[in-house]
Amino acid sequence: MYPHRAVGSASLLVLGSALSLMPSNANAQTALPAVTVDAPRGATARPAARKPAVRAAARNQARPPSANPAPAASLTAGITPSVARALLYQAPNGQTETTIDRSQFDNRPAFSIADVLRESPGISVKQGNGPRDVGISIRGSNARNGFGIRNLVIFDDGFPVTQPDGLSRSDLIDPKAYGAIDVIRGPSSALYGNYATGGALNFRTRPGGTIDGAEYGVDGGSFGYLNNYLAYGKKVGNFEGSLFASDARGDGFIQNSWFNTQTVNFLGTLHATPDDRFTVKFINNNLDARLPIRLSLNQYYQNPFQAGCDMAGVAGCASVNLLNNGFNGTRTPITAVQAGLGRDDRRTIVGGRWEHDFDNTTTWRNQFVFDDRNINQPTGATSAIGDFPSYNYMSDVTKRGEILGMESTTYFGAFYNTLTASSDNRNVMPGGNAKLGLLASNTFSDTSNYGVRAREELKLTPNLTAIAGIGWETTHLKGINTSYTYGTPNVPIATPGVPIVADRQFQNTAPELALLYKLNSEWLFRARVATGYGTPQVGNLFVLSNGQNGNNTQLKTQQNLGYDLGFDWTPNNTLKFSATGFYEFFKNELVTQATQVGAPNASYTFNAPRSEHRGVELAADWKFLPGWRFTAAYTYLDEVYTEYTENIINGATFSFNRAGNKIPGISPHELTARLGYEQMWGPLAGLGAFVEVQWKDSFYMDNANLLKAPGYELVNLNVHYNTDLVSDYFKSLSMYVEVRNVFDRTYVASANNIANSVTTAGAPSLANVLANTTGSIYAGSPRAFFAGMKLAFK
Repeated sequence: MYPHRAVGSASLLVLGSALSLMPSNANAQTALPAVTVDAPRGATARPAARKPAVRAAARNQARPPSANPAPAASLTAGITPSVARALLYQAPNGQTETTIDRSQFDNRPAFSIADVLRESPGISVKQGNGPRDVGISIRGSNARNGFGIRNLVIFDDGFPVTQPDGLSRSDLIDPKAYGAIDVIRGPSSALYGNYATGGALNFRTRPGGTIDGAEYGVDGGSFGYLNNYLAYGKKVGNFEGSLFASDARGDGFIQNSWFNTQTVNFLGTLHATPDDRFTVKFINNNLDARLPIRLSLNQYYQNPFQAGCDMAGVAGCASVNLLNNGFNGTRTPITAVQAGLGRDDRRTIVGGRWEHDFDNTTTWRNQFVFDDRNINQPTGATSAIGDFPSYNYMSDVTKRGEILGMESTTYFGAFYNTLTASSDNRNVMPGGNAKLGLLASNTFSDTSNYGVRAREELKLTPNLTAIAGIGWETTHLKGINTSYTYGTPNVPIATPGVPIVADRQFQNTAPELALLYKLNSEWLFRARVATGYGTPQVGNLFVLSNGQNGNNTQLKTQQNLGYDLGFDWTPNNTLKFSATGFYEFFKNELVTQATQVGAPNASYTFNAPRSEHRGVELAADWKFLPGWRFTAAYTYLDEVYTEYTENIINGATFSFNRAGNKIPGISPHELTARLGYEQMWGPLAGLGAFVEVQWKDSFYMDNANLLKAPGYELVNLNVHYNTDLVSDYFKSLSMYVEVRNVFDRTYVASANNIANSVTTAGAPSLANVLANTTGSIYAGSPRAFFAGMKLAFK
């Protein structure tokens, strides 16, 4: 949840060294707003009353403070409660931010967030373990992680969808539900707490008043893809609500990748009194999907889409060795099709928020979220089974006023969240349909985070704004991992191993400081120094480098200190160009690499003592002629180990100095560029088209920098049509056709980091050996055709 703004005459100057969780009122807004229905997101201009609205498409980084209405002699003079509430939902100054507007993805398939987030610089995506499961990286934050989303924090209308253990999954996100997406880039733990070493995302649904009726849409296309979706929203009296539901299914373009998933997303706000607002959030996602096995690089070159892999032994087909009886003895290599590997998951989130205005200057918020992740994931030699319920509570007070005549906003909040679970790993055995054998291991986990945040924003001069804040947090990890062995052949009697116990407590403090300088109406300069931290999760503490269960409880918190320097140039209303350079210093960076297929655990996590991340982010939005628009998002990343010795065991232990090596999984260059045209008048008004280019450079897959995943360039073409309808029942009609990957390039959509190996004599394995390491690669989609329509009802 995001902090608010209120209007007031007195403030408290907080801690002078950093920033925390709190939006400001300047148009130099650069972080995630806490969105409720009271904060409409569909507009592109800011009214005089300064009600928040969706920022224009790809409006990056901070906006000029001078764009705000000039303050009155007293900042509280004439402020009404409605205006004070509006101020609460503007995003904070000082962050490096992009807002992706719905207009950038409304007239295209937008099946998953991978189709949308590329519009922001600093973002990289890779295919995860499921149709909508996408690994999202901000400045390379998640590129070193094997599954899910880590090292950034995700919100949905200000409600957290990152669980207390730091894991986020994008299965529950259907882009069709959202009006805008805010991307916060860089270390942000002062603002968002644990795990925000890379930044944060906020997905904002459309309020009911913006929809004002019902919408039905359908998308269909290659590989059996079909998505039916419905949106309904209204504002009636003191209540505003919106409901989105979708049903998506498809056969997949890789063998054994069919899917069937349903999503529901509801947001409603009741203005119970002039001073009290109650907001309810509900999200539910059901996923039933089959899952292919990740390939080695050589297998990818031989058979990228795993065609004909009904039986093991076919060239280019990956397999997993399963215990014939499900608990001990001999193993048989089985393909994903034979085993029936997949996922059967449910995610349910229920949240409530109460906001109370003490007066026109002070607002108090309380928010509670229940988040339940229920999984059944036979994705390899074992199946992860468990229920992960979590609880998240926060409370904060915001006050706005003056300090020595300078406009000021002050925020203070506290939070607590916890997740307790018991999960099993059961052996998968031959027989199809993910037939389960006996118990391989059990993990009890308890993760709790609690802390406080404070923030002060001060407008030193009409052109200079300073922001300082700080966050303090304690994280407590408790876990017990018990492995089970079956010593007598074909006798299903388990012998539990000695339990591995973890009881770790971490305390972290994250300061942040930012300056914004508005030179004139065209130029805004930004400077920021910020910190982030991320603790390991309980499951990381019990996995060894070979993928077996064991003691890895020495893992430490990763920390980063980042410096951002950038500018926004807006010479007129047709051009905006933004540039940001950053340099981040990591200590004990948590890096994940894949283990061999067939191991009980798919990935292993370790600390790299020192590393450095640096890069450049560029964004352009240019409407150079009526109807024409060019947009581009480019990211350059250079991320290296500066202190890290890797120990590899093959009989003896052999050590290798990786200092100076590139961190694997990081593509140095990524670009998304689009040229489009919209016919704005005449009989063809509403007809539009665009061509889009996506480029991702090659990158290393291993710590020794011996093996690279190939880069790619893709071209997409889209033609669409929108028209208003003259009818008593219908409002508008939208249609599109799109060709993805026009030139039918075969490319790597996902490559997990792989482990280096050595001979018994200690000689490192060369690239030709590493290229046979399985458990890494999924290919991207070949050429695909899509078409869709959406009908809006009154």
